[in-house]
Amino acid sequence: MNIPAEVKSIIDKISEAGYEAYIVGGCVRDLLMGKTPKDWDVTTNAKPEEIQKLFPDSFYENEFGTVGVKTESEDESLKVIEVTTYRTETGYSDKRHPDDVKFAMTLDEDLKRRDFTMNAIALKIDATRYTLHDPFDGQKDIERRLIRAVGDPEERFSEDALRMMRAIRFSSTLGFKIEDKTLEEIKAHAHHIKHISAERVRDELLKLIGGDHAQQAIELMRETGLLEDILPELLEGVGVEQNLHHIYTVWEHNLRALGYTAEKNYSLEIRLAALLHDVGKPKSKRGEGRNGTFYGHEVIGARMTARLLERLKFPREMADKITKLVRYHMFYYLPDQVTESSVRRLVANIGRENVEDLLKVREADRIGSGTPKAIPYKLRHLKFMIDKVARDPISPKMLKVNGNDIMKLLAIQPGPKVGMIMNALMEEVLEDPTKNTKEYLETRSLELRALSEEDLKKLSQQGKEKSKELEDEEVEKIKAKHFVK
Repeated sequence: MNIPAEVKSIIDKISEAGYEAYIVGGCVRDLLMGKTPKDWDVTTNAKPEEIQKLFPDSFYENEFGTVGVKTESEDESLKVIEVTTYRTETGYSDKRHPDDVKFAMTLDEDLKRRDFTMNAIALKIDATRYTLHDPFDGQKDIERRLIRAVGDPEERFSEDALRMMRAIRFSSTLGFKIEDKTLEEIKAHAHHIKHISAERVRDELLKLIGGDHAQQAIELMRETGLLEDILPELLEGVGVEQNLHHIYTVWEHNLRALGYTAEKNYSLEIRLAALLHDVGKPKSKRGEGRNGTFYGHEVIGARMTARLLERLKFPREMADKITKLVRYHMFYYLPDQVTESSVRRLVANIGRENVEDLLKVREADRIGSGTPKAIPYKLRHLKFMIDKVARDPISPKMLKVNGNDIMKLLAIQPGPKVGMIMNALMEEVLEDPTKNTKEYLETRSLELRALSEEDLKKLSQQGKEKSKELEDEEVEKIKAKHFVK
C-alpha cells in the first residue's frame, strides 16, 4: 500500500509517545480497492490536548475530538491530516447530530459507530508490516462489492438520516450493491431525510449525480422513497406516456438522458440539466396517447428547476446555468431554415460560455428518446453556424479605425470615398497584420486621400476580393471541423 510519508510520520510520532494510532475510514477502503484516497484520517486513543502537545502546529475547533494536524506537504489532500480521538456517540434526537459525544477507550468502540462496514476498517502501520483491524468484515464486503450497515442498520440511519443517501451515493460512485437488510431499512426510514439540512442533502446529491452509475442511483432513490422529499418534481413524470416521438415515459426518458451524460463523464451542471430537462412535461401535457403535446414544457420546466434548486440551496451561478440549459434545450434548428441572426439570438440567450453544454444536453435528450445517434448532421451544422457567427468576420470591422475616424481625420462627409479607403486599408492589413494599428492606418488614410478616384477604386476592389477570398477559406475550415458541407 502506498502510504504518504506525511501520514506515516504522524502515526509514528503518536505511537512513539505510547498511544495507539490507525489509518481509518474511507481512505482504508480506497487503499484496499487500489484507489488513491482523496483525504486521510487517523484515529487514536490520545486525547485532543495530548495530540496538540505532540503537534504544536495544529488546531482543534470542534466538539468531536478531531484535531487538524498541519504538514508542509505541497499536496492539497495532505496539507492537513485529521487526527480523531476514539469516541462513542449516543442519542440522535434530530436524526442529524449526536446528543452526547464521549471519548472511548478502545478502537472497536469507535468503529462500531461508523456507517458502513467498508468504512469501519482500521489499518495499523509499524516498521515491518501493515495490519488490518476489521471487526465487521468490511474487507469481505468490499470484495463482494456490497454496502452493508455496521450493526443494526435501523440504529445507523436513526443516528444520521443522511447515511441513507450516502449508501446510494456509494452505489453510484463505486458500483456496489446495497445489502438487502440495509436497503429495507432505508425504505422504512426514508421519510427521516426531511430532517436533514438542504445543504447536506444538496452536497450528497451532487456526489451521487457525479457517479458513474448515476442513472441507477436516481432510480434507487425513487424505489426507496428518498426522492419524495428531495426531488418530488421528478416523480411527476413516472408513468407519463409521451407522444409518437418517444418510446419511453417522461421518467424513463429523463433517467436515460442522465445515464448518457454519466457515460460521457460530463459536468455536474450538464448531468442535472439532462435529468431535469423535461421536468415540466407532466404539467404541460395536453391530450392522450401518441398525439399528446407538451407545448411550453421547457418554460414550465425552467421555472420548476429554478425553484427546486433554490430549495436545495444551490449556488446562484450553478443554479442559473442549469436553469438556462433546461429553458433553451428545445432550440429549433434545421440547416436550410435557420438564419445566422437566429443563431446569434440563441447564443445571446444561453451565453457563449454555455453553448457547448447546451448541445450536450440536446445529445442526452436524443439518446434518452431512444435515438441511436447523439450528434446528427443538423447538430453538427449548428455547431458550424455557432462557430461562424461567434468569430469576427474578415471585414473592415476588424480594423483599428472605423468610418467615423476616417471622416473626422480627413474632414470629409459620408459617401463612397469613405468605404473605398476602408477597403483599401483592409487589403493592406490582410497582407501584413502588423499594420493594423491606429497610427499606421491614420497615416495611410491621409496618403490615400491624395489618390485619384480610379486608383482608389482599384485598391478598394482588391481589398474586397482579398477579404472575400480569406473569409471563404475560414468558413471552409470551420465546415471541415464539423464535417458539414
